Amino acid sequence: MSKNQDRTSHYRENSLTLGGTVMLGTGVMIGAGIFALTGQMAQMTGALFPLAFLAAAVIVSFSAYSYIKISNAYPSAGGIGMYLHKAYGNRLPTAFNALLMYFSMVIAQSFLARTFGSYTMQLFGGDDSGYMVPLLGVLLILAAFLINLSGNQFIQGTASFIGVLKIGGILIFGLVGVWVADGIAVNFSNSNEAGNSIGNFFGATALGILAFKGFTTITNSGSEVKDPHRNVGRAIIISIAACVVIYTLVGFAVAGNLSLSEIIKTQDYSLAAAARPALGEYGVWFTVAIAMLATAGGILASIFAVSRMLAMLTEMKLVPHSHFGMPGSIQKHTLVYTVVLGLILTAFFDLSRIAALGIVFYLVMDIAIHWGVLRYLREDIKAKAWVPAIAIILDLLALGGFVWVKLNTDSFVIAVAVVAMIAIAITEQIFLKRTS
Repeated sequence: MSKNQDRTSHYRENSLTLGGTVMLGTGVMIGAGIFALTGQMAQMTGALFPLAFLAAAVIVSFSAYSYIKISNAYPSAGGIGMYLHKAYGNRLPTAFNALLMYFSMVIAQSFLARTFGSYTMQLFGGDDSGYMVPLLGVLLILAAFLINLSGNQFIQGTASFIGVLKIGGILIFGLVGVWVADGIAVNFSNSNEAGNSIGNFFGATALGILAFKGFTTITNSGSEVKDPHRNVGRAIIISIAACVVIYTLVGFAVAGNLSLSEIIKTQDYSLAAAARPALGEYGVWFTVAIAMLATAGGILASIFAVSRMLAMLTEMKLVPHSHFGMPGSIQKHTLVYTVVLGLILTAFFDLSRIAALGIVFYLVMDIAIHWGVLRYLREDIKAKAWVPAIAIILDLLALGGFVWVKLNTDSFVIAVAVVAMIAIAITEQIFLKRTS
């Protein structure tokens, strides 16, 4: 291999439209969130779970302010990595929090793949062997990898086509589900069947944030969006607004057609279960088809955005990188690394537990973004101080509630999260010291 081979990333300016960027954002957001988290949120906070979705939307709305203000000032393919660098410079906080976001997104990507497998197997009566769900997830990631090798235009076209189908399908599911349920009334008296404390509610809200956090991937398209100083922020606002409407509608449709115990029992495929009493077997087939489209679109968009963020961190010399003898640009290498890590997680790990790591990692990183705006960037990007300040408080409430719930039910997950963050911090500190 030639020493002069071009390793630099090739970002095509103006190759993504506002509509295509919105589809990529909603592609990540409307995936495992609504299809797999609904049951987990119901298990955590009972019949209040539709309200937890709304609470998550409020928190994400405050959080989005910081991302929009920074993206308007500094659009970049590095997205969050570049935002952190603007705030903290070439230092440990930048590398540490950017890697937390990277691992959070890869975990979410594998969660999407597993959800794809769980819903698909409902067409065949479930997965008694336990092998088909991870196998289908692995095949989906490999297909998304091949599409990502095909270039931005093909990715945008595929994501847009899938996005239109799944958003239309989910809206039909929600509207018909609410209509068949004869209203959107939720029996709050059943909340005692699960946790009914304020801590449980904030914990479920943290899960709900996982269903919205895909909006941050839009920031990774900053170098390729037309008129990025305006359209990145617009795409974030439109994507969040669309998801608020869809999640709320679907949440009430599920609550109106299944009892709380049924939602919890079918938490990996609760939307398909809710379709059966409302729409019969044809409804189940329809819902599974929409779930397959949604998760496939989510994987496609997630790999696109996350691999670009890692490429930017590599070019900024904030993370270690090896070519491992591969030809091509760093961007292609990080695409391979992202896919391989996602394949390993999907094939060998119980993602219902490690998804909790993704939530903790994301909220810690999110707080760092808001603190960076308050401490270092507020005047440069003309941001109001009170918005990121409230965002930090709300993030702390959600994170505190989630950690409290997990300490009482699965403390091992929190211990792993703490150890993983310490390991990332030590590794990055050593790397930055050697390269400085």
